Amino acid sequence: MHKFEQSDLLQRLPEQFFAKLAGRVQRLAAEGHDIINLGQGNPDLPTPPHIIEELQHAAENPKFHKYSPFTGYPFLKEAVAEFYKREYDVDVDPNTEVAVLFGAKTGLVEISQCLLNPGDTALLPDPGYPDYMSGIALSGAKTDLMPLRAENGFLPDYSEKSEAALDRAKLLFLNYPNNPTAGTADAAFFEETVRTAEKHNICVVHDFAYGSIGFDGEKPRSFLQTPGAKDVGVEMYTLSKTYNMAGWRVGFAVGNPSVIQSLELIQDHMYVSLFGAIQKAAATALTSDQTPVRELAATYERRRNTFISALREIGWDVPAPKGTFFSWLPVPKGYGTSEEFANLLIDRAHVVTAPGVGFGEYGEGYLRAGLLADEDRMLEAVERIDKLKLFG
Repeated sequence: MHKFEQSDLLQRLPEQFFAKLAGRVQRLAAEGHDIINLGQGNPDLPTPPHIIEELQHAAENPKFHKYSPFTGYPFLKEAVAEFYKREYDVDVDPNTEVAVLFGAKTGLVEISQCLLNPGDTALLPDPGYPDYMSGIALSGAKTDLMPLRAENGFLPDYSEKSEAALDRAKLLFLNYPNNPTAGTADAAFFEETVRTAEKHNICVVHDFAYGSIGFDGEKPRSFLQTPGAKDVGVEMYTLSKTYNMAGWRVGFAVGNPSVIQSLELIQDHMYVSLFGAIQKAAATALTSDQTPVRELAATYERRRNTFISALREIGWDVPAPKGTFFSWLPVPKGYGTSEEFANLLIDRAHVVTAPGVGFGEYGEGYLRAGLLADEDRMLEAVERIDKLKLFG
């Protein structure tokens, strides 16, 4: 069988760090071990019934059996504008400031291909969501990393970058509430971001995937609530986390019209838009009763409280996340790297977490654990870890 070589473009793609971890987990599961997997970011609860019913009803409509408009149905863009006005008091023009996406991940990869040329530079958070790197690699561009440190609330410090480095940067990726650190951003940070972007002509991409998941009574801020935000960038939102619609692959970008136009142009060449019935269900999700959204956030907060309290009781000094459905756990002293400690938990407790180094150099020293199992299962995970007697 002849083997055809991959293109240089494919070979530029970053290695999938977590593929090795998945293989280890699969081997243990195949041996019959009961694995508690807190290492993934896959929502564990079902989509609310009224959204499913809308899909079922819309799927019967012959109108949606044809090609959808390449830029998405106007009713979905109007629903996005209604959502932003209701939730954040932000005015959005559905015709020029909204792009429908095949999940936010697609947009986060595409935007680098839209705005970066070979040799250009993008500013990236470290640690951060690995797929930001994918789009940059596909563009032949370079990364300039911004460390996220606990002492700065896991926010980048723009003053660490030289004026020349900021002038070189074309794109700036941000993500709050943050994956993997669970940090949050306030109005002052976003205002500083807008000032920095304006001064240095940088396009800001705010990944707002966890926009609905804030704790302790704090509602996460939209970047677009910041004066001038639409002048300098876009925000990308997914229905995956807010409405447990991860498998539906639907999201949107909102903000700067020139960037929205570029996203729609690349998608015009690559796709023929989303199945209309999914767009109809997405519009229903955004504009209908939001009680399930609040209940879901409350579920994650209960899980957080249960998990963090139990870990502290066994002697693991861990911070409580402020948002997202992740916790960011410091590796205890004396247990090596994040990968070594994660492997210890997999092999000896059959509890899976994600090593922080998989998200970047500054993720070393941490594990990411998802709040994506019920409370009993999370307590069982802590009991298994306690039996290892790691904390004296």
